[in-house]
Amino acid sequence: MKLETFFQKFDLFADAPDAVARMREVVLELAVRGQLSERMPTDQADPAWRAFIKEFDGRIYASDPGPPPPFDVPDEWRWVIMTEAADCRAAAKVNSASLDESAWVLDLEDIDGGAGKVIATATFAERRSLSTKASFQTGDVLYGKLRPYLNKVVIADRPGFCTTEIVPLRPKPFVSPAYLRFFLRSQTFLGYAARKNYGMKMPRLGTKDLESAEIPLPPLAEQKRIVAKVDELMALCDRLEAQQQERETRHAALARASLARFAEAPTADNLKYIFNDFIPIPPADLRKAILTLAVQGKLVPFETGNKDQTVGDHIEFQNGYAFKSEWFKPFGVRLCRNVNVSHGILDWRESKFVDGKVAKEFERFALSEGDIVLSLDRPLITTGLKVARVTKDDLPCLLLQRVAKPVPKHDKLDLSYFLLWLNSPEFVNSIDPGRSNGVPHISTRQVQRLPFILPPLAEQRRIVAKVEQLLASVDALETQLAAGRATAEKLLTAIVAELTTLKGGGNET
Repeated sequence: MKLETFFQKFDLFADAPDAVARMREVVLELAVRGQLSERMPTDQADPAWRAFIKEFDGRIYASDPGPPPPFDVPDEWRWVIMTEAADCRAAAKVNSASLDESAWVLDLEDIDGGAGKVIATATFAERRSLSTKASFQTGDVLYGKLRPYLNKVVIADRPGFCTTEIVPLRPKPFVSPAYLRFFLRSQTFLGYAARKNYGMKMPRLGTKDLESAEIPLPPLAEQKRIVAKVDELMALCDRLEAQQQERETRHAALARASLARFAEAPTADNLKYIFNDFIPIPPADLRKAILTLAVQGKLVPFETGNKDQTVGDHIEFQNGYAFKSEWFKPFGVRLCRNVNVSHGILDWRESKFVDGKVAKEFERFALSEGDIVLSLDRPLITTGLKVARVTKDDLPCLLLQRVAKPVPKHDKLDLSYFLLWLNSPEFVNSIDPGRSNGVPHISTRQVQRLPFILPPLAEQRRIVAKVEQLLASVDALETQLAAGRATAEKLLTAIVAELTTLKGGGNET
């Protein structure tokens, strides 16, 4: 497949995760594999390149060539170690006390790895950093060795000084700084850096390992053609990315209009029409909208009654017991802890148990099928509120402290409706977890003080049924959307594999 075809088919896999970023990766990988450029007879004429090739080939011929390189490159290219392409120790170490006030001091945080450019500049007078610095010259390639996966690589456009997390590489006369920069940002080098970096909290690539990295090197003239081609294709990626962002902005506006339309007529058919034919609203936003409309009486109209009531007028909470850790056993009756309460389910992968004797003594904390449990510690997670309904498979289990069970004070409240309300933005947006021993925490008293409008029991049940119907539609639509994205991802992966597994280095553009 030609690379142009890859770009032409962009709309087919535009919904794949990070589609444009993957395209950029492919461009750089093809570049360093010799698949973006043609071979030219005049490429070998550069004196510096000819001298290097003569010395390099003679040295390799006289010694063991070593293990095979990661992939084949054109005959005119050479696999060399980094020290043969650039000097990684040319930068002189400088004491900060000797720096001029106007000197440019570059920090790792000044480099945007995604964009591959300097995003902030500061003088020594502004920064006053007293750590040892390394000097660099115009044209040096500045490589961020701390957390190498961040891809922080730029070319110095003027002299300056950098912190020790940045290694200035000074390319040899037959090496283009731009080509070297592209290689350091390629998946080939990133894979090498991932294998060689060390340190758990702050992984870094050692300078010796940087010097030992292998780089596929074409003649200088071809390097320049590769750089021009990469710049051209990256500009195309920029345009595609801008189009995506423009489309996402337009979609966001349309999504807001769609939600407003849905609020006027919240039916399953209207939901499907909006999702399929108008604009695909994020399923999470749809769920929030449905729950909000439900508790505001816009799905099933109901008499609001007393608007001054609170949760505490209808619900009391049973808090769990502080079971002692020395009572814990490897098996027995499970304890429902806050770590077990996930969004919508009880997760028993991290279970604690007490024996039957303890369970019998504290049976007043026993949970029953249909009970609701609300985690008071870290109540909000990425998937939503940590609240769940106890099922038959969860039993037997006992309620532990920092988990609460809501108990209706009368028979006019349907717990399914209360669970719906707990999951709605009406509740989630109203809680502000404070801190208890450094952990985000809500109290049952805080929940009981919240405003709560209780519809008549029959309306509660109709609302629950309506919500379940609509949420089932959202689930089906989400499955459809996920299938489309999976198809796009498979197509993108197949095209990337086809492009990057080509052998040799002919012109494959």
